[in-house]
Amino acid sequence: MKAVMWSGGEVIARQGIRLIVSVFLARLLTPEEFGTVALLYIFADIAHAFIDSGFSSALGQRQDITHTDESTVYWFSIGMAVICASLLWAASPYIADFYGLDVLAPLIAIMGLNIVVMSLGSVHHPLLTKQLKLKKITIITASSLFISGCAAVWFASAGFGVWALALQQLTESVVSTAMLWMLSGWRPGIVFSIASLRRLFGFGGFLMLTSFLDIAYNRAYALIVGKVYGVGDLGFYNRADNARQIPMQALWIFLSRVAFPIFSAAAGDIERIRRGMQYSIRGVMFINIPIMLGLMVTSEPVIVLIYGDQWISAAPLLQILCLGGILMPLHLINLNAIKAIGHSKVFFRAELVKKLIGTGMLVFGLRYGILGLAWSQVAYSIMGFLVNAYFSGRYFNYGPLQQILDFLPALLLSAIMACTVFAMGKYWHNSFIPLLSLQVVVGGVLFVMLCQVFRLEAYTEVRTMLAHGFAKK
Repeated sequence: MKAVMWSGGEVIARQGIRLIVSVFLARLLTPEEFGTVALLYIFADIAHAFIDSGFSSALGQRQDITHTDESTVYWFSIGMAVICASLLWAASPYIADFYGLDVLAPLIAIMGLNIVVMSLGSVHHPLLTKQLKLKKITIITASSLFISGCAAVWFASAGFGVWALALQQLTESVVSTAMLWMLSGWRPGIVFSIASLRRLFGFGGFLMLTSFLDIAYNRAYALIVGKVYGVGDLGFYNRADNARQIPMQALWIFLSRVAFPIFSAAAGDIERIRRGMQYSIRGVMFINIPIMLGLMVTSEPVIVLIYGDQWISAAPLLQILCLGGILMPLHLINLNAIKAIGHSKVFFRAELVKKLIGTGMLVFGLRYGILGLAWSQVAYSIMGFLVNAYFSGRYFNYGPLQQILDFLPALLLSAIMACTVFAMGKYWHNSFIPLLSLQVVVGGVLFVMLCQVFRLEAYTEVRTMLAHGFAKK
């Protein structure tokens, strides 16, 4: 319960600060500048996957970790960070030449420095998560985001342009790493064990391969869109995806921080994990579905309110991406349960199947521009859920049909709410802000009333959990 409460506080701080910073930056920077930085995400993500190599998950999953294991992972991460940063620095002129953007070369240099700084806290963070010391993580996250956000807004207002976004990431990493060292009692030993590395890599190696698959699929679009359609269109797609991620990442972070450690602790009790999955799916989908459908039918006022009139072209993309976001929390719940019982090889197989099919969807979708790309994400979300839930049915007797039946009531009630909110927007011709305010209030009240009338089980569970948490506090 304490983990849930502090994780919720961290999520609110993270998403709230990012939202406020995004509001300012979207009015100070152009779609082309956001698109330019989005081109670099795939290189940063690949570097982070090499640096982590699945070891952070291995530290969280195994219950017999020693200080030698932890220190070995730490020094390995730093070594890999230096290697990756050096390779990026060497390749930067060629990447800049490929896109015809000279500014990419110095931006990649900043990104390489950022990678090295982040590696200095590579073990502190997963150990705090494993121990469910989420209060400290909340303090670290809020402080680093606030300081880096203020710095980015100042840089952007001073005319630094795209450099404001690069320096924001570097500032966040510096502050976060420094605070991890101050608030965590862990310190590395002067030791490096090949035996530890081999033992942990047996679990983490497949997770590293899974990370590469995930990066190749989720970030490859930036390379293609940036080259074929230009950084302007990439900027619109990136902002639409970020708007969807504001509520969705909150659930994503919560599930990563809480579900995996708790499932790992119960790894020997399959029935207990199954009950935990069922409880999680009902509760998380009860929150996620109305948010995604509500955001979908209010996309235009949301985009205008957050980013400004110049970003209105991102609204159709946001509508489609929200439809694909409905099932996304199920991916993490199913995969965390599989990871928790030590089946990282199965985890990799599931991701391999999904990414192979998803790549075909992505290539087909890109033939129809960025809207086609967005629709390919919807198809991938449905297919990915079916693959993940198949393995859950195999290991936990909790397959696709059982999971659908558990969140179907929330989906039906959310659809009624979304239709009502959409109808309000069709007949409202005044400014966006009063409309959006009214839609949020009406939608929220209507959904709660429907849950009470139809006695939605997930609503009762979430309300009881929150009441119990505040009572204990």
